[in-house]
Parts: sequence; structure tokens; C-alpha cells
Amino acid sequence: MRWDALFADLESQFEALQESDLYGEVADRIRAEVGKITVLDRLRGAVNTVVRVELMDAEPVRGLLSRVGKDCLLLETERYEEWLIPVDALVAVHRLGPWAEPAVGAVEGKLGLTHLLRGIARDRSPVTLFCSAGGPVTGTIDRVGADFLELAEHPLDAPRRRSEVYNVRLVPTQALRALRRR
Repeated sequence: MRWDALFADLESQFEALQESDLYGEVADRIRAEVGKITVLDRLRGAVNTVVRVELMDAEPVRGLLSRVGKDCLLLETERYEEWLIPVDALVAVHRLGPWAEPAVGAVEGKLGLTHLLRGIARDRSPVTLFCSAGGPVTGTIDRVGADFLELAEHPLDAPRRRSEVYNVRLVPTQALRALRRR
């Protein structure tokens, strides 16, 4: 009887040791996989979720995360505004949920900030730019280069007409913190 108890105790210790080794191996593998997840992967996992975004040099924005490009994200707010935000301008994102989505479609993975800015310039939509220095500026994007945009500054409620434009501002895209379009 004493031998049976001893063997039973040794067997339970052995099983516990095997389970702890397996648990440690699984935990190590999980940590290694999590280490490969990028900010964009985490953001893609939250598409169609209402999030709050903290930005450098701009007020926080709350809205539906509708798209994630290769270097930017698009939020839609309750006031029918669209916010185009470069990932480099993010300070924090709240309410993401637990999921990540590393796979992207062929087109979505290539659409970056400059592609989207060119689309906005083509639409001639009035926008508000938030940059790393100074306050917000309003106008229409006239052109987008490889690493800059040119904004014809005019009041948001006025159409882009030569008589309304009071300045043309060149903004390096690295200085862009957010773009709001109504």
C-alpha cells in the first residue's frame, strides 16, 4: 500500500511537470507570435469598431475605424466627418478589442497616405489639416508629391476660387498629423 501511494504521488508530480513544460512551451510560442504583430495588424483587427484615437498635436478623435491602409487609417465620426490619420501621428488607440488581422488584400495593402491624398485632391473636397506645428488650416489640396502636399488655403465654407485663396502652403507629409473632410 505504501508503494502504491508513493508511485501515485510520483506519477502525479510527473504529470504536473509535463503540463507545466507544455504550458511554458505554449506561452513561449504565443509570445513569439504576438511579437510579430504590428500596429497596422492590430488596427485591421478593429475595423468596423468605434475607437478613440489620441494624436500628436491634435485633439483626440472618436469614430468608426472604417479602413486601414499601408501607413494610415480612416475614421468616420458621428458628425459625418472623415479623418485620415497617418499611423506615425498616433499616440494611442483605445477600445480596439483583442483581435489582430495580419492579412490584407492586394489593393488595400498598397494604398498608402499619398494615394488617398491624391484621391482627395482629385475630388477637390475642402479639408482641415492638422500639422505638427501651428493650428489647423483649411483649404483644398491642389497637388500631392512623393512626400508633400500643397494646400490652397481658403475658408472651409467657400469654394476654391482664386479670389478666396489667401495662401498656398506646402506641407511635408511627415508633418501631417490628421486630415478632416466633411
